[in-house]
Amino acid sequence: MRRNHKKNVTVRNPCSYRKNIRNIATKGCAGHIFAHIKRPGRPDQTRNQNWKVGEKMGEVIVSMKDIVKTFPGVKALDHVNFELRSGEVMALLGENGAGKSTLMKILSGVYTKDSGTMTIFGTEYDNLTPKQAQAVGVAIIHQELNMCRHLSVAENMFLGREKVNGIVLNDREMEAEAAKILGDLKIDIDPRQTVGDLPVSKQQMVEIAKALSIHAKILIMDEPTSSLTAKEIEELFRIIRQLKADGCGIVYISHRLEELKAIVDRVTIMRDGQYITDGNFADMTMEQIIANMVGREIKEQFPRVSCPKGKKIFEVKNLNAGHLVRDINFSLYEGEIVGFAGLMGAGRTETTRAIFGVDPKTSGEIWLDGKEVKITCPMDAIKAGIVLAPEDRKKDGLCTKLSIRHNLALPNLDLICSKLGVISSKKEDDLCEKAVKDLLIKTPTVEVNAGNLSGGNQQKVVVGKWLARNSRVVIFDEPTRGIDVGAKVEIYNLMNQLKKQGIAVMFVSSEMPEVLGIADRVIVMCDGKITGEVMAKETSQNEVLKFATEFEKKQQVS
Repeated sequence: MRRNHKKNVTVRNPCSYRKNIRNIATKGCAGHIFAHIKRPGRPDQTRNQNWKVGEKMGEVIVSMKDIVKTFPGVKALDHVNFELRSGEVMALLGENGAGKSTLMKILSGVYTKDSGTMTIFGTEYDNLTPKQAQAVGVAIIHQELNMCRHLSVAENMFLGREKVNGIVLNDREMEAEAAKILGDLKIDIDPRQTVGDLPVSKQQMVEIAKALSIHAKILIMDEPTSSLTAKEIEELFRIIRQLKADGCGIVYISHRLEELKAIVDRVTIMRDGQYITDGNFADMTMEQIIANMVGREIKEQFPRVSCPKGKKIFEVKNLNAGHLVRDINFSLYEGEIVGFAGLMGAGRTETTRAIFGVDPKTSGEIWLDGKEVKITCPMDAIKAGIVLAPEDRKKDGLCTKLSIRHNLALPNLDLICSKLGVISSKKEDDLCEKAVKDLLIKTPTVEVNAGNLSGGNQQKVVVGKWLARNSRVVIFDEPTRGIDVGAKVEIYNLMNQLKKQGIAVMFVSSEMPEVLGIADRVIVMCDGKITGEVMAKETSQNEVLKFATEFEKKQQVS
């Protein structure tokens, strides 16, 4: 490969080109890369050829009828109907496992349907490949972004359909087109910047720009706000409104029901792989939406249990660990749940990691039941009875390719092994049976891989492996991120259960209603410091936000 600096182009021969694309895939780029690769010199065939259908606002551009999809032993979709119109935002709602993602993967060419009809822009299709779906005008932005972090913004946007002349890659043309698309969306990102250096919110904007670069008129967004701040969410909504005004049909999948009123026009609700209902969002109450999603009435979205406040169990004194954990002081008591609130980057996750021994602390003390404990690594914390359910449960909390049984047993081998290191099958069975029973883990057997569980049940497995050790302090970091409203209530009930057992519960959440609804006491952080402490019943969102934005305040809470 060589670069012509005068013309700002990169020259590769076809063999090295294929090799480099293969290397890109093995370096961690997710998604269906090979489905989008075309050899250098071939014309770009991704332009949508069906513009006449769907040009009118409100015209049906996607119609899926009686869609059936079966996986081994599971009927994921059972005669599902779905319709999308141009110039609208359609919320696709349902619990984890309802079939939302499966339906959208059929539309975007990732999965094939077993039966049913699928019409896009007036043309009926049997099944599509991802590349064919792109050519039709369908783009999907997954919750876990499919970006090659080591490539530039422009290179990501045109990956697999590079601007070429023979065997020459024209970087200047790709960067110019990327800059135009980003400019049209009013997104301030340099197309030459490396994607890995961008925050998650900006990476998401790049995904949207990439979708527009292939002339997508159907955009599927899966949990787009799960990792964004309030300001970043408003910026995303601005772009969605702009796309909607341009006639784009948007499928919006989210478990954050409170944000739907800002952008959603219509709603389709699924449950257990079946279509339940659809309608105008304005004509439905939130209670009706939730009842249709879960199949039952949820009387309390944030169930609270009253317990007498007991003795002090846990105390952190003058904890420092990097620039986002500065002079932290707080205590946890029996019979209470303490919520940690703050904006993204406030230092809440970093505080939990320092307590658990993941990140080294520079100074500070940790006390448990009146005695100081020395924690230099997670094993020290686990042995002391301090455990963490991390923010990214799939990456840091579970072995998703292993069974529920193995996930529950791994951190407890010292409890189920003999002195000779032989695992006692009876002890292992008892441990797994107790966790499934006590936490109501929904699974046909503990031999199921943890990665196949819904988000709520995965969270229960993470907690279950720690409860087997009679832990004294349980720390949850974003425990309900990416899980549905029904599963959220189950997690809240689990936290209340721990609270009633006298276990100290601390949780970090970016959802303000959740913090105020479940916590007894709220500690607010900003810029690595604690800036306030309030009783949940006696405060408001405005007061908490006031503390969360006081960057210069140095109040310490004990």
